[in-house]
Amino acid sequence: MLAQQCDLEPGEVIWQGGDVHLYLNHAPLVEEQLSRIPQGAPTLRINRQPSSIFDYRIEDFEVLDYSPQAHIAAPVAV
Repeated sequence: MLAQQCDLEPGEVIWQGGDVHLYLNHAPLVEEQLSRIPQGAPTLRINRQPSSIFDYRIEDFEVLDYSPQAHIAAPVAV
Protein backbone atom coordinates (compact mmCIF):
# COMPACT_ATOMS: atom_id res chain seq x y z
CA MET A 1 0.00 0.00 0.00
CA LEU A 2 2.81 2.38 0.88
CA ALA A 3 4.70 1.58 -2.32
CA GLN A 4 1.54 2.06 -4.37
CA GLN A 5 0.77 5.42 -2.79
CA CYS A 6 4.37 6.60 -3.33
CA ASP A 7 4.62 5.28 -6.93
CA LEU A 8 7.37 2.84 -5.93
CA GLU A 9 7.91 -0.88 -6.52
CA PRO A 10 7.12 -3.00 -3.45
CA GLY A 11 10.09 -4.49 -1.64
CA GLU A 12 10.18 -6.75 1.38
CA VAL A 13 8.16 -6.69 4.57
CA ILE A 14 10.20 -6.68 7.77
CA TRP A 15 8.27 -7.55 10.93
CA GLN A 16 9.38 -7.33 14.54
CA GLY A 17 7.27 -8.68 17.40
CA GLY A 18 7.11 -7.18 20.85
CA ASP A 19 6.16 -9.05 24.04
CA VAL A 20 5.97 -12.28 22.06
CA HIS A 21 5.72 -15.26 24.35
CA LEU A 22 5.02 -18.99 24.32
CA TYR A 23 3.39 -21.02 27.07
CA LEU A 24 4.93 -24.40 27.93
CA ASN A 25 1.75 -26.30 27.03
CA HIS A 26 1.94 -24.80 23.52
CA ALA A 27 5.48 -26.06 22.80
CA PRO A 28 4.34 -29.27 21.01
CA LEU A 29 1.97 -27.21 18.87
CA VAL A 30 4.80 -24.91 17.83
CA GLU A 31 6.89 -27.95 16.91
CA GLU A 32 4.00 -29.18 14.77
CA GLN A 33 3.71 -25.78 13.05
CA LEU A 34 7.44 -25.62 12.38
CA SER A 35 7.45 -29.15 10.93
CA ARG A 36 4.90 -28.26 8.26
CA ILE A 37 6.05 -27.73 4.70
CA PRO A 38 4.60 -24.52 3.20
CA GLN A 39 2.20 -25.11 0.32
CA GLY A 40 2.66 -22.56 -2.42
CA ALA A 41 3.60 -18.92 -2.22
CA PRO A 42 0.55 -16.69 -1.77
CA THR A 43 0.56 -13.20 -3.19
CA LEU A 44 -1.49 -10.15 -2.36
CA ARG A 45 -3.04 -8.22 -5.23
CA ILE A 46 -4.22 -4.66 -4.71
CA ASN A 47 -7.04 -4.14 -7.20
CA ARG A 48 -7.47 -0.39 -6.88
CA GLN A 49 -5.35 2.62 -6.06
CA PRO A 50 -7.32 5.06 -3.94
CA SER A 51 -6.25 8.68 -3.75
CA SER A 52 -5.22 8.31 -0.09
CA ILE A 53 -3.77 5.52 2.03
CA PHE A 54 -6.77 6.00 4.31
CA ASP A 55 -9.26 5.19 1.54
CA TYR A 56 -8.54 1.48 1.02
CA ARG A 57 -11.44 -0.94 1.44
CA ILE A 58 -11.36 -4.68 2.10
CA GLU A 59 -12.59 -5.38 -1.42
CA ASP A 60 -9.45 -3.67 -2.78
CA PHE A 61 -7.40 -6.73 -1.78
CA GLU A 62 -7.23 -10.22 -3.22
CA VAL A 63 -5.09 -13.10 -1.92
CA LEU A 64 -3.94 -15.43 -4.70
CA ASP A 65 -2.58 -18.98 -4.45
CA TYR A 66 -3.27 -19.31 -0.71
CA SER A 67 -3.49 -22.92 0.45
CA PRO A 68 -4.12 -22.98 4.21
CA GLN A 69 -3.26 -26.05 6.21
CA ALA A 70 -5.30 -27.60 9.01
CA HIS A 71 -6.05 -25.56 12.13
CA ILE A 72 -3.89 -26.23 15.20
CA ALA A 73 -6.05 -25.76 18.29
CA ALA A 74 -4.20 -24.28 21.25
CA PRO A 75 -5.75 -24.39 24.72
CA VAL A 76 -5.89 -21.12 26.61
CA ALA A 77 -3.23 -21.03 29.33
CA VAL A 78 -4.53 -20.04 32.74
